[in-house]
Amino acid sequence: MGGEHLRVRTLGKVAAGKHHFDLLSIAMGNPSPDAPAIGYFGGVHGLERIGSEVVIAYLGSLVQRLKWDSVLHHQLASVRMVFMPAVNPGGMWLGTRANPHGVDLMRNAPLCAEEHVPFLLGGQRLSPALPWYRGQEGQPMQDEAQALYEVVHKELFSSSFSVAIDCHSGFGVKDRVWFPFAYTAQPLHHLAEIHALHRVFSQTHAHHNYVFEPQSLQYLTHGDLWDHLYLQCRERHPQHTFLPWTLEMGSWIWVKKNPRQLFTRHGIFNPLIAHRQQRVLRRHMALLDFMGRAAASHLRWVPEPAERALHERQARARWYPELPRPPRASVPA
Repeated sequence: MGGEHLRVRTLGKVAAGKHHFDLLSIAMGNPSPDAPAIGYFGGVHGLERIGSEVVIAYLGSLVQRLKWDSVLHHQLASVRMVFMPAVNPGGMWLGTRANPHGVDLMRNAPLCAEEHVPFLLGGQRLSPALPWYRGQEGQPMQDEAQALYEVVHKELFSSSFSVAIDCHSGFGVKDRVWFPFAYTAQPLHHLAEIHALHRVFSQTHAHHNYVFEPQSLQYLTHGDLWDHLYLQCRERHPQHTFLPWTLEMGSWIWVKKNPRQLFTRHGIFNPLIAHRQQRVLRRHMALLDFMGRAAASHLRWVPEPAERALHERQARARWYPELPRPPRASVPA
């Protein structure tokens, strides 16, 4: 339906029993490597199908708007939008968090936590029969993780400014928007940009219910893909800004309203009643649309060098109150 506006790539195939699935990415907008870019990802955990559905719903909305929305066409002239709605199609088919090899893709990156992680939850190498299995030590990342890495490397790393948002669901009654790190409780280099984007979103959507925070405030893990990708971008393109976010939809909201969902594996992580699913798909469109507009318009809100220190101090006070604060820069007389 998007016709010439969409560029579809097949990144590989994965098997789940007798079934084989393509790993696909879809891009639209400015193809120039220098253009600002945003990536939307879902289905990293196969059991959390609502993440894929949110990404697909937003992509479907954009495709429909291509027919009539001149403002969208103007935006796409200046930004590249990339979608990978089903990172783990084999796990989705099987109804498992892990991929068909039993590997949790969000514990699969070659990165170990610098501090203590929760037993099992933080990633384990004991057995694929247990949850949160990282894979065998020294082995390459799983095909699905490699495909995600390829999309981010090709479509986002080349841009001087890029954003990623990865849609999940998990325990809790609040929708959280996480940013790195998960492997350490220390802040990331682009804390000022994170704080500035959070402030712009809160000013634009004054009554939102999202909790913005570093993932480390909840728990630390080994092998986080977005930590790994962020550090890779810092190493290879230190002058670029790459801001990865994770939308963690609070699934206990749905369980609280329909306790029978506790007795189904899918019900713990997905809304099972049609009107609640529709509400979830509507609810997060504003966040996904905002992120795309923010990427396209980043020059209007990214802090100037003189403002970065103030944003960093405010961010540390908000999210890292236990850490020592950096000294204030001296101002020339």
